[in-house]
Amino acid sequence: MFDLELERTARWIRSNGYSRVAVQLPEGLKLRAPEISDALSSAGAEVIIVGRPCYGACDYYSDYKKIADALVHYGHSAMPSLGIDPDVLFVEARADCSVAGPLTRCVGMLPRNVGVLASIQYIGLIPEAVAIIESSGRKAFASAGDKRILYPGQVLGCDCSAAEAVSDSVDAFLFLGEGDFHPLAAAFGTEKELFVLNPVTGEMRSVESIKDRILRRRFASITIASEAEKFMIIICSKAGQNRSSEAERIADKIRGAGKKAYMVLLDEINPDTLAHYRVDAFVNTACPRIAMDESARFSKPVLTVPEAEIALGLRAWEDYRFDAIRE
Repeated sequence: MFDLELERTARWIRSNGYSRVAVQLPEGLKLRAPEISDALSSAGAEVIIVGRPCYGACDYYSDYKKIADALVHYGHSAMPSLGIDPDVLFVEARADCSVAGPLTRCVGMLPRNVGVLASIQYIGLIPEAVAIIESSGRKAFASAGDKRILYPGQVLGCDCSAAEAVSDSVDAFLFLGEGDFHPLAAAFGTEKELFVLNPVTGEMRSVESIKDRILRRRFASITIASEAEKFMIIICSKAGQNRSSEAERIADKIRGAGKKAYMVLLDEINPDTLAHYRVDAFVNTACPRIAMDESARFSKPVLTVPEAEIALGLRAWEDYRFDAIRE
């Protein structure tokens, strides 16, 4: 169902004369690593699978030159803010499907003005969705985002700027894709109702109940962290998640509140990598979804930067906001 563009990628390898190519895969595609390796090896290059976890274009293996001449990164689009490397090929793995049937059946659930969003695998379905929505007498909007966003209407788990650009013009958003990771970014970032249409199953649903459940968990973590005296601020070494200046800014605020602030540089952020630090709470300046989606896995509060400001009494509870990474 997802186009891995194996022939095009093999031609790219062959035409550039690469003798060794690194291939980076998201978790969902690692089962197909042997198939991909066999296909790309036909271009005459040795293929090395990058085995470390991969969560997005922000996590692309920037050190690939240590092991290969080129990098093929699967499952994500290029992130313009990181620049263009001619030896890196992003294969987006677009889905081969249509939303015509499901959306035509469900369009009556949508309000008058609708923002249309998608994850990268389904970004090509936005024009079809816009046409169906507008043929029903409604208005549809799909806008460009900031420098982390390659396509109009595209949403990342850490960046909903394409949604924010049209938020004042719409009553709700329609997201084309699967799961909750990407649509929740837009739901938190815009404060508008968000419907998810799964192009594979044809199901359409609202994410409001999931959003409310996560917010309750976040406020519980903030309440616990408000009593903390020692904070560890997490800086990420990944090219697209490094916010050292933001880490320094929140460290100054913590110290200004009379509390201790320490900094740690990490590549992977999980319960094991944080377990050894004797602090009361963590502030994560890497991907904001680590704190929001995985809070139950951590034994101590892991806050986003705006949440830390609430815990310190520097931001009102009513002013809670999503901690997007912006360019």
